[in-house]
Amino acid sequence: MSSPLPPAFFNRDPVRVAREVLGGTLVHVLPGGEVLSGRVVEVEAYDCPRDPACAAGRFHAVRSAEMAIPAGHWLFWMAHGHPLLQVACREEGIAASVLIRALEPLTGLGTMLTHRPVTRQRDLTSGPAKLVYALGLNPAEVAGRRVDSPELHLLPPAAPLPDDLVTVTARIGIKEGRNLPWRFLLRGNPWVSPGVPSMELVEGLGVRS
Repeated sequence: MSSPLPPAFFNRDPVRVAREVLGGTLVHVLPGGEVLSGRVVEVEAYDCPRDPACAAGRFHAVRSAEMAIPAGHWLFWMAHGHPLLQVACREEGIAASVLIRALEPLTGLGTMLTHRPVTRQRDLTSGPAKLVYALGLNPAEVAGRRVDSPELHLLPPAAPLPDDLVTVTARIGIKEGRNLPWRFLLRGNPWVSPGVPSMELVEGLGVRS
């Protein structure tokens, strides 16, 4: 079995990190020992030194500073009252991160459904807040911990994903920087979130593959 990704892996460009995390496995070990896990099928990158979104709207300066913690530590971004799981990137003092946007459940499906009952299983973890609730994550307990902690960690993909299995689009819910191709998803995966890339909503443009 592969080892969890170490904090040093995240101390670089979050766009590259996001692409390489795609296809990995997010693992949450409950206090009783049960393992809840899912394949990472959608991610987004945020890199405030070159990201117009960090200076406007929900990414204003005060909130962007919340991301400026040491690389490879978990953090949560609150959006519409819901926690979104991220990993800090780059060195301390620079606001950058990777947002885990969707998972394909692998183990512990029954327990996930008790945490977040849904009619269709594909709705269980097909969004950043959905997966937080399904995995039973407590932001107060997780925020600030190393990304390779025993309780919550990321395993790398079994092998690098070829480009023909990955779709690249603009991010979701962004007004500024809406044309940046910083969202990565597994092509054709049913667990990907239903959100529409921002530049399609605002400008009517198609996605980049």
